[in-house]
Amino acid sequence: MTPGTTFEDVYYTSRDGLRLHARRYPATGEGTRGRPVLCLAGLTRNGRDFNDLAVALSRRQNVSRTVYTLDYRGRGLSEFDPDWRNYAVQIEMLDVLDFITAVGLHDAALIGTSRGGLITMLIAAAQPTAIGAAILNDIGPVIEHEGLARISGYVGRVPLPISWPDAARMMRELNRRHFPEVSDTVWEEAARQWYNEKNGKPAPGYDSNLGNALSVLDGPMPTLWPQFEALKRIPLMVVRGENSDILTAETVEEMQRRHPAMATVTVANQGHAPLLKDTATVEAIRHFLTATDSGRQYASLASATA
Repeated sequence: MTPGTTFEDVYYTSRDGLRLHARRYPATGEGTRGRPVLCLAGLTRNGRDFNDLAVALSRRQNVSRTVYTLDYRGRGLSEFDPDWRNYAVQIEMLDVLDFITAVGLHDAALIGTSRGGLITMLIAAAQPTAIGAAILNDIGPVIEHEGLARISGYVGRVPLPISWPDAARMMRELNRRHFPEVSDTVWEEAARQWYNEKNGKPAPGYDSNLGNALSVLDGPMPTLWPQFEALKRIPLMVVRGENSDILTAETVEEMQRRHPAMATVTVANQGHAPLLKDTATVEAIRHFLTATDSGRQYASLASATA
């Protein structure tokens, strides 16, 4: 890792031969080493979304932890798949499991935003010993059709911005209804996360063929309560955006009933999905992870608002 940087690039090969990318943020604090963290992004997003959180978790002086952030196939710096049908949650789950094996992760905490949370629930059901704790960011077993329709309307259809200021403007316009108080500076950061860079300008951050893989309007989404039930054996936190159109407060209540020790955080004035950049949310996540290291149950935070 280059001196002065916070992460190093990691590449590995999927079982079907794609070159996939991740970042590793090594624990640098002088205190206790907490369980490692693996961050899984949303549908069109990538591991850059977690940069602020990863730096905060890996550089704490009292309890620091190594953090990995993953780019799924067709996102970020990972290779695009020539067959868009492989942009499926089940295939991406296998890629995540391959990464866990490749870097030797054990008892890791998985932080899953949206699609990343779906993958987390599938892993909990398919290979439960792979996860030591979990954080679901604005996702649950019931996915609201309104939010899915909104996402389906822009995936693969947003024009490429001509400059970074234009990219920030587009991000702001696309999200201002559900994120009314996010500053221009944060949207500038988010634009750098969403898009890749080529010759100093924004470049596509995901394969536009992801739009082909979205068939959410063909019928109702199945609920994932059996997969969620698999998380009952481990400490769990759910982060929900106050303005979310994907995860309702009612679904969170039912999740809480089924997993009574589940911690919940509501991020004020943010929608789907919370950006995980504000201090209150980052501190709530840090506190949860510290309290649940070594498999301890976490029941002291029933509900909070960030």
